[in-house]
Amino acid sequence: MGPPEHADVERRRLRREHQRHARRRRRRAALVAAVTFVVAVAAVVVTTVLEQGGHSPRALAAAPPVVVSAPRPVVRPRARPHVSGAVRARSRNAAVPILMYHVIARPFAASPFPGLYVPPAEFRSQMNALAAAGYRAVTLDRVRAAWQGTAVLPAKPIVITFDNGYRTQYTQALPILRRLGWVGVENLQLTGLPPRQGGLDEREVHALVAAGWELDTQGYSHADLVALDPQQVHFQVAVTRRRLQRLYGVPVNWFCYPSGHYDAALVAAVKDAGFVGSTTVVPGWARSTDNPYELPRLRVLRGTSPRALLSQVAAAADAPPPPGSY
Repeated sequence: MGPPEHADVERRRLRREHQRHARRRRRRAALVAAVTFVVAVAAVVVTTVLEQGGHSPRALAAAPPVVVSAPRPVVRPRARPHVSGAVRARSRNAAVPILMYHVIARPFAASPFPGLYVPPAEFRSQMNALAAAGYRAVTLDRVRAAWQGTAVLPAKPIVITFDNGYRTQYTQALPILRRLGWVGVENLQLTGLPPRQGGLDEREVHALVAAGWELDTQGYSHADLVALDPQQVHFQVAVTRRRLQRLYGVPVNWFCYPSGHYDAALVAAVKDAGFVGSTTVVPGWARSTDNPYELPRLRVLRGTSPRALLSQVAAAADAPPPPGSY
């Protein structure tokens, strides 16, 4: 065995040799990895170019860089509930009662039409009686879609409409219908009733729309449209519809004749304005075979008990369709 200093020198030499070998192995591993990556990318590029019709070296050189990303999760659409042919056929031929309300409040002393004031408790009892009898409230748009075969209706559909834009339709009718999971139809005149006179403001109309209510119209000012000239009728009907559409962002598909007055000229103007139909004040049930611009409605007056309302609805089922003018 040699001197200790010779042993130290040998150990240091062996350690340096071991470190050099380790560095060489790391460089070789890095080189192999780089070559493998380049080959893989080149293969993807060639495949991409060939799929796009490029076969020349120039096409390969011009190929865009390939970015490999994680695959997106597959989102499968929800299966629509099966609707039988019988349900669709029933919906296409459904006869639908349309109710007409005005003020959901007690009349005051000087009320010009006290019969149009239905107290909230009375309205609630009427809606509960309809629900207990199997009725379910829908919109006119849904009725039309069902008649056209693109939607279905409950077994006993009914439409609850509100005229003139009274504020109690928001403060009283909305909560009562909402508890039943029902919606209404607001027939709004563009000028509206001033809030100080019990009318809806824009915020409340927006709230009705947000709650699923359908917004339709009676025109600009609830004028007797039959007595107006064509230019005035155009403003009341067509211009009003466009303004309401811009203001509330909804289609406003249905017209409601003020006081129920209409004739052939007014019906033509409503059609020209793009409305899909209109409602009257003539009693009866709306049917797919009716003239959509002369659909009947049932006016509900103060003092109508729940039982009387059910009888009124049932009796109107056999009423003849509305006349050509009223």
